[in-house]
Amino acid sequence: MGRRFAILGDIHSNLEALNVVLDDCRSQGVTDFLCTGDVVGYNACPKECLEIVRSLGCPVVKGNHDHYISNADQDLNDFHPHAAYVVEWTRRQLNDEQLAWLRALPYDLVKMGISLVHGTNDNPAGFGYVFDNLQADANFIKQKIPLCFHGHTHCPMIYEKSMNGVYRIDPQPMKLPVGRKYFINVGSVGQPRDGDPRATYVIYDTATRELSFRRLEYDIATAQDRIRHAGLPERLAERLQYGQ
Repeated sequence: MGRRFAILGDIHSNLEALNVVLDDCRSQGVTDFLCTGDVVGYNACPKECLEIVRSLGCPVVKGNHDHYISNADQDLNDFHPHAAYVVEWTRRQLNDEQLAWLRALPYDLVKMGISLVHGTNDNPAGFGYVFDNLQADANFIKQKIPLCFHGHTHCPMIYEKSMNGVYRIDPQPMKLPVGRKYFINVGSVGQPRDGDPRATYVIYDTATRELSFRRLEYDIATAQDRIRHAGLPERLAERLQYGQ
């Protein structure tokens, strides 16, 4: 029997976006959930989003924000100042048990023949980015499973590897042929960066091999108000409006 997977990523503490996505999942007949990491960071509802994801009982891989927030001894010098500020703020919002849950997340995993990683398969704990075919090819060398979902860039995209090479395909509904490898970025639930502010996630049907990208309007103004009320950087509120 086939399953309908919802693959969510880069939720980033955005409660309004997460609730809309989960409502849509229910309307789409989703049977299983997978999460490509970065449950927390950037937005103002880390506790709520973390507990909702935990309640789904789904496999989750560790994102870079999950890693840094749950490890207080980590150097934040490589982070943008706004991101570093929110990392430290988020640490104070979570209790020890919640931080331990984040800390224990794996960097990559396989579930029912589907692979998950936050950044790349060639160095899962290094949180590398894939923005082009060359970077995708380095990932495919280490990708053992034909189908892998990831996040991290906040930009939905399909990378396909066949005998003829590696191709970058804009997000679109498609049926995945057998015999090729796919590295699919599911976009971001809580902070899209592709110029479209709508929350993004992916549905994959294992019986039909059909892939679809879902884009959903949500209450951005309330998410922005939460950021401002928490005293987080104004830039984080502004960028939600523009999907940047």
